[in-house]
Amino acid sequence: MLSYALKRIVMALPTALIVSLLVFVMIRLIPGDPVTLMLHDATDPALVQEMRASLGLDQSMPRQFLSWSGKVLRGDLGNSVKTGEPVLELIVQHFPVTAQIVLAATLLSCLIAIPAGMVAAWRQNRWPDLSIVAGAIVLVSIPSFWVGIMLIWLFGVKLNWLPTFGFESVATGGWAALQYMVLPVIAITLTEIAALSRMMRASTIDVLRLEYIAHARAKGLPENRVMLRHAFPNAFGPTLTVIGLVLGHLLSGAAVTETVFTLPGIGRLLVESIYARDYPVVQGCLLFVALLYVFVNLVIDLLYPLFDPRIKL
Repeated sequence: MLSYALKRIVMALPTALIVSLLVFVMIRLIPGDPVTLMLHDATDPALVQEMRASLGLDQSMPRQFLSWSGKVLRGDLGNSVKTGEPVLELIVQHFPVTAQIVLAATLLSCLIAIPAGMVAAWRQNRWPDLSIVAGAIVLVSIPSFWVGIMLIWLFGVKLNWLPTFGFESVATGGWAALQYMVLPVIAITLTEIAALSRMMRASTIDVLRLEYIAHARAKGLPENRVMLRHAFPNAFGPTLTVIGLVLGHLLSGAAVTETVFTLPGIGRLLVESIYARDYPVVQGCLLFVALLYVFVNLVIDLLYPLFDPRIKL
């Protein structure tokens, strides 16, 4: 178990290095001179040269990468051209908003989708299975922004039950702040339930066809014990992978949801920085997003031994 964990951690380090290199190169492959774009086509040569020197763009590419990597290791992602604030502080300010919404939505999605997928597999080709599959197809076919707009129209405009925009942290606003989270969490949950339930259904169907399940039933074990004790641990592995991908995707910025509900999250920060041509913030956000994906997948890999006895052994 310890050997498995150490191998996964060591494998994540070169991945993080490659991801950092790709982020660095991608930003510099953007057409046009980034300094000219950030200065809104300014023609003052002295001002352009000063900006290039401050961003390190007057050096060779290898020196730029080494200098940038050294600053990143010290926690220095540069400063925003638009506001002058450190990029790391902007990320720290905006990411908790995304994290609160996404973690709540992911937990709720798992609590609904995993049992639903197992029930659909258990009652395959019967009305529970057909109902769950049909519901998943409908949910996966609906655009997430449309779900958000409909929730705002129904619960915010027509019924006037919940606020339609803004955000207040639970840490500072207490239980009253939860009302700002309800609609975004529901919007994300509805769009993610479909993928998780379908994956759980497919993997559970495969497990239920194995010989050890037939052997457990032949021993006279109750069906609920067969499903929970024998089928679930082996069927949950592929779904855990999907949960990791979903979580990484959402934590890296649910830009559409944050824009619809005007949430000051990391996705909206990235979108606004792209529009403002604030390249230091764009580069810092992309690096954070990429490393977040690596971290989430590392955590998922480390969780596998809890469900797959083959890895534990």
